[in-house]
Amino acid sequence: MDGVSVLFGQLVRYGLTGAFVTALGAALYWVTATFLGVHPLIANWLAHLLCVAIGYVLHSRWSFRGHGGRDNPARRTGRFFLVTLVSFCLNSIFVWILTGPLLDGPTWWPIVPMLFVTPFVTFALNRRWVFV
Repeated sequence: MDGVSVLFGQLVRYGLTGAFVTALGAALYWVTATFLGVHPLIANWLAHLLCVAIGYVLHSRWSFRGHGGRDNPARRTGRFFLVTLVSFCLNSIFVWILTGPLLDGPTWWPIVPMLFVTPFVTFALNRRWVFV
């Protein structure tokens, strides 16, 4: 398989897996913040914790299967969690700016960049740095 086909396959698998994990995280955030009355930043944190575990298993076993060496799982796991920290920080910034004192918007506003910005950043980091 040529490099473009491999990349396309990874992107499709990442898209499917990532869409599931991202949608789950966004839904958990929104339900927790909107209906349970949890502060939006705490709701984001809680959703993130659950989705990190699910995302690691799905991405490592399916999205990036066969990509790069698998000889150092401790390094790969550490890097994955650093990428999830970047993801968490991005989503927290979106939540803080859009629902916090700056814009004081509804709890659904951060879902837009959570779905359309964060996944592209994490795909690039996972492909180039984690699953190599």
